[in-house]
Amino acid sequence: MTDAQETAADSPLRTTGGAPPDDVEKAPTPLLEPREGIPPVTADEESLAAVTAAFAAGTGPVAVDAERASGYRYGQRAYLVQLRREGAGSALIDPVACPDLSGLGAAIGDAEWVLHAATQDLPCLRDIGMVPSRLFDTELAGRLAGFPRVGLGAMVEGVLGYVLEKGHSAVDWSTRPLPEPWLRYAALDVELLVDLRDALEKELDRQGKLDWAHQEFAAIAAAPPAPPRKDPWRRTSGMHKVRRRRQMAVVRELWQARDRIAQRRDISPGKVLGDAAIVEAALALPADGQALGALPGFGSRVGRRQLDQWQSAVDRAKALPESALPQPGQQVTGPPPPRAWADKDPEAAARLSAARAGVSALAERLNMPQENLITPDTVRRVCWEPPADADEESVAAALASHGARAWQIEQVTPLLVRALAAKSD
Repeated sequence: MTDAQETAADSPLRTTGGAPPDDVEKAPTPLLEPREGIPPVTADEESLAAVTAAFAAGTGPVAVDAERASGYRYGQRAYLVQLRREGAGSALIDPVACPDLSGLGAAIGDAEWVLHAATQDLPCLRDIGMVPSRLFDTELAGRLAGFPRVGLGAMVEGVLGYVLEKGHSAVDWSTRPLPEPWLRYAALDVELLVDLRDALEKELDRQGKLDWAHQEFAAIAAAPPAPPRKDPWRRTSGMHKVRRRRQMAVVRELWQARDRIAQRRDISPGKVLGDAAIVEAALALPADGQALGALPGFGSRVGRRQLDQWQSAVDRAKALPESALPQPGQQVTGPPPPRAWADKDPEAAARLSAARAGVSALAERLNMPQENLITPDTVRRVCWEPPADADEESVAAALASHGARAWQIEQVTPLLVRALAAKSD
C-alpha cells in the first residue's frame, strides 16, 4: 500500500463529501442555466451532421448522458442523448427521430467519454450506435475516492460547489415535444461533468488510486453486452411467497402474457399488471374469471376482456402436466447460499467468515465500499472452492479467473491467503 493509500481515510472526502476544508462554510451556488443556453433538440439528419462535425472538431473529453423512460415504456431505450465538449458546446439529440448515432459515435470514438454511472447508460447508447473506446465514470470514481454519497447532484455540490436541480429525473422522457424545463435539466446534467471528472482525477491521484480507477474504467469499456436473463419471470416481486410448482407455473404464464402485451403496446409491464397481482393469482389458483376479478389487482379497472386473457394464462398453467412445471429454483452454478455453509461445509464457512472480516477491514482502511474492493461473489467462490495450493500465486490466479482486476488482486490476495487457512471451531 502506498503512503497516499494509507492516508486515504484522512481525505477531506470523509467529512465534507469532497469539498476542501476552507469551502465547508460556503453555500453552494444553484446552477440554473447552461452556459450557452438550452441547445435546440437535434431531430433530423442535417442537424445531426452539424453536431457530429462540431463534436469531431472539439477537444478533450466528451460528457455523455442519456435519458430513458423507465416505468413508462417497455425496455430501456434512450429517448434523449446529451453531450458536451470543449469547442463544441452542448447538444441534445432525439434518438427517436435520429435512431442511428453510429456516425457521431465514430466521430468521438477516440475521445474519453465522461459518464455518471456508465453501466446504466451504456446499453441504451450501444443500441443506437454509440460505443466508447475509453471512459471515465464519475460515480465509480466517487466510490473509489470514498464519497459517502455518489449521486450526480451530491457530487457536483460537494466537489464543485453547485446545486443541480433534479426534479425531472423520473419523468416520461418519451414525451414529445419535451418541455423546456426538462431540456434545461438535461443540458445541465452534462454542463459540469468534465469539470467533475477533472476534480475527481486529482483526488484519486492524491489518494494513490488513479491507476485503480483507470483499470475499472477499462473493464467497463471492454465488457460485452450482458446476456439475456434466464427465466426472468423468477424475479417477480413477492416470488418468495410462491412455494408450489403449479403456482410457479401460474406466475410464469401471467408474466409472459404480460410481457407480450407490454412489448406490443410499448408500455412498462408494471402498468399492464402489477407483480403483486400476479403473485395473488398464483397463490389463489382461481377457478374462473369471476374468482380472479375478486383478487387484489384485478378489480373494477380490469375489463372483462382483460380478465379473460389473464384467466386463460392461469388455466394454461393449471393444465400443464407435472413434467412441464418449473422446478423450485434456478440452477445455480456457483456456491450455495452462505447461510447453508455451516451445515454443508464448516471449513468453508470459517474461510468465508475470515475473508469477509479481512475485506471489511481493508475496505475501511482504503475508504471505499467493500463491493468495489472485490465483489462478494468472487470472495464466496474462492472460499467455497479454494485452489489446491492456497499460496499467493494460486489465489491471485483464482481471483483473475473470476474477473478481478490487477489492483484488486494485489490488495486482496494476502488477506485471502490468510483466510483460506482458517479452521472451524
